[in-house]
Amino acid sequence: MASVRDARPDGRYGRSADERADRKLKIIGATLGVALLGVVGWVGYSYIAGQDVSGRVIAFKVVSEHAVEVHLEVRKDPGDTGVCTVRSQAEDGAEVGRKDFTFDQRQKQVDEVVTLRTTRRATNAELVECTGAGG
Repeated sequence: MASVRDARPDGRYGRSADERADRKLKIIGATLGVALLGVVGWVGYSYIAGQDVSGRVIAFKVVSEHAVEVHLEVRKDPGDTGVCTVRSQAEDGAEVGRKDFTFDQRQKQVDEVVTLRTTRRATNAELVECTGAGG
């Protein structure tokens, strides 16, 4: 006795609608994934390339009840002027000092110790941002 098949013979009638839909979804998903990756890469590159002045706190030292010495390292183009904002906080987290320091030296890297005045005893010093101010 012959057995009855429920499915169509393989390869005889072309792809089913589900296979075509799956292929279309895979193509759309891959295209959107590549586009998203491109946008993330472009945003990251423009953010990094747009930063013409960068800095970091090398060390800080609380020198009195109302002052903190901060050793800053600033990298910039030799002809540019950089402005770095430094802030300090008390033990309870309240901001007790904030100041913009200007670096206009004709060097690519500037190491400088600056003094930040505070309203009361500070426990830290942190760099908020560094930006270019033209030159």
